[in-house]
Amino acid sequence: MLTPLLRRLLLLAVLGSAATAPALGQNEPIKFGKPDLKDFDPKNFVADSAAEAVVLCDFGRSRFEVGASGEGFQTVFERVTRIKILQKAGYDWATVEVPLYHKNNSEEKLTNLKGFTYNLVNGEMVKEKLESSSTFREESGPNTTTRKFTLPNVREGAVIEYSYTVVSDFLFNFQDWQFQQSIPVRWSEYRAQVPEYFDYKMLMQGYLPLAASEHPQGQGQYTVRWSSSIEPGLNGGRTSGGSETVTAQVTNHRWAVQNAPAFREEPFMTSSRDHLARIDFELAGLQWPGQGYKAVAGTWQSINDELLASDGFGAQLRRAGFLKDQLTPLLAQEKDPAARVAAVHALVRKAVKYDGRDQYSSASVRKAYDQHRGNAADVNLLLIAALREAGFQANPVLVSTRDHGAVNADYTPMLSRFNYVVAHVPLPEGKEMLVDATEELLPCGMLPTRCLNGQGRLIMPNAAESRWVSLLPSQRLTEYQQIQLVLDEKGGYTGKVHSEHGGYAGSAQRDRLREKGEKKFVEDMLTGREGWTMNKYQFGQRDELAKALSFDYELTAAGGDAPAGLLYLRPLQHFGNSKNPFVHESRQFPVDFGCPVDETLVMTLTLPAGYEVEELPKPTAMSLPDNGGRFLFQAQPAADGTIQIMSRLNLSRAVYSAEEYVSLREFYRLVVAKQAEQLVLKKKS
Repeated sequence: MLTPLLRRLLLLAVLGSAATAPALGQNEPIKFGKPDLKDFDPKNFVADSAAEAVVLCDFGRSRFEVGASGEGFQTVFERVTRIKILQKAGYDWATVEVPLYHKNNSEEKLTNLKGFTYNLVNGEMVKEKLESSSTFREESGPNTTTRKFTLPNVREGAVIEYSYTVVSDFLFNFQDWQFQQSIPVRWSEYRAQVPEYFDYKMLMQGYLPLAASEHPQGQGQYTVRWSSSIEPGLNGGRTSGGSETVTAQVTNHRWAVQNAPAFREEPFMTSSRDHLARIDFELAGLQWPGQGYKAVAGTWQSINDELLASDGFGAQLRRAGFLKDQLTPLLAQEKDPAARVAAVHALVRKAVKYDGRDQYSSASVRKAYDQHRGNAADVNLLLIAALREAGFQANPVLVSTRDHGAVNADYTPMLSRFNYVVAHVPLPEGKEMLVDATEELLPCGMLPTRCLNGQGRLIMPNAAESRWVSLLPSQRLTEYQQIQLVLDEKGGYTGKVHSEHGGYAGSAQRDRLREKGEKKFVEDMLTGREGWTMNKYQFGQRDELAKALSFDYELTAAGGDAPAGLLYLRPLQHFGNSKNPFVHESRQFPVDFGCPVDETLVMTLTLPAGYEVEELPKPTAMSLPDNGGRFLFQAQPAADGTIQIMSRLNLSRAVYSAEEYVSLREFYRLVVAKQAEQLVLKKKS
């Protein structure tokens, strides 16, 4: 339903349309209820043998029409989808979810739902109808209801199809479209008929070429009535209740993608939503005949004001007075500002346990404190409020987590793009700190990995001072290993290892250690290291979160059955990089590690008595383009009967573009190959 504001902007209430926009001129790519026999021939899917299913055709179209109540326009979205099931793993595609938005007393409606499953039985096509008993409804969010349905009797080789219509009064919620899926898509097409009264930003993303992109214009006629609810002076002198016919220019958009490959998950990536071929719509403004353009999209000024005035955000930032008695003695112990921030951070971090839900608004920070449990906003808005109570000018930063999707500063400001909040704290000498208290094992000033996603929006009391802040961390992922091994004549060895996991490596290893316990942690470490026995081990600095987690252990590794004249060894095979994480030859989107990486390995290898070096790996120094990273390797014998090996890998950036992928993949290939090179020892004659 149109809000009073939008009614005033439109100035007209549409009663009916004398004519709608002309058809696009192309035939529809799919006819519901008429599957093609070739879709049951296995030879047509030989190239898709690795896929669990194939989308044969996905066709959607959106248009505007007059609402039944006569109060204004509605959007009508129609969809027809046909899918070939190839494997049992593809049965999940027979369950479909349709999200429907609702607010106050208005909701989007799902109508005309139809579906069939087609199976080939004894050479005959047998179809089974979707029954109403197979549809379900569930609340999946504060403003979202999901309608689910499951098509019947799905088997390998079946073809399923469904169609439905969604009618919406929410003009800002124009239907988006996704061309690419996690399975191959033979044809995906979307059409949208948009009258000139509505100004939508159309945001196309992805890396696939369009098979069609057409935007012809036509005309539509609409019979309209001047609403009696319009404010005096806004109807251009027309009599309230009168009507007239207006002609609107209509743009007929058509986009299509052919033979879209299955979107595959890659290592070190953010949300797949950031990279899939899709088009999104944002309502920017409205312009009715004879009237000026009216922007309806949000601004950062309006979002600032809305957030700071809301009970779930701004009001919560003033509700930490109950912590005053705890803060006073705590702050008296610290004089350094950063240490004081850390003390407040520790208080909140220990008082409220994060429940895993990511939100930017809180029902009550006090309630979360009393219950010792809350969502991300409960924790971090309480943190900000406590920092303010402690005298800091702390303010919230809106964040979109990595699995929620990237935020583009150039797009229309929308709160729905965010799902998280952290604290921003200015410090002396122009320094600043981003702080999050949701993780028990994360030190103050270090954001969780899920928050390392581009930039966030700092919300200031004065909206003019609000700005974007980088979420790139100052911390790195650091791994250091100092290894001392003593070889025997059979190629086995005993040794001592001192390792340090710092920055984001320390956070990850502390999480693993807490989850598994020391014994299971060590058992998992021994997996894949056949012949290893770990005799003693000890963890250090477990609770000193700002320091690296240390791990010291002694080990014994079995060699062959008898002494050998030549020993062929790969000393780094269990300590370095055993495989290249980048398997595929090409990649269409960035590699996002979240933070820079440092891996250092120093090994002292003591030779067995009576043996000398026959062959050593050659030293290597290689760099990524544009100072993107560096790898150094060196192995050299020493006079005391040892071999000194040093390996150092550095990735100086958190993010590498798709164009840099080939270089990064080759870089890792060479690293893995070098660390797997063998050295040869021979028994002295």
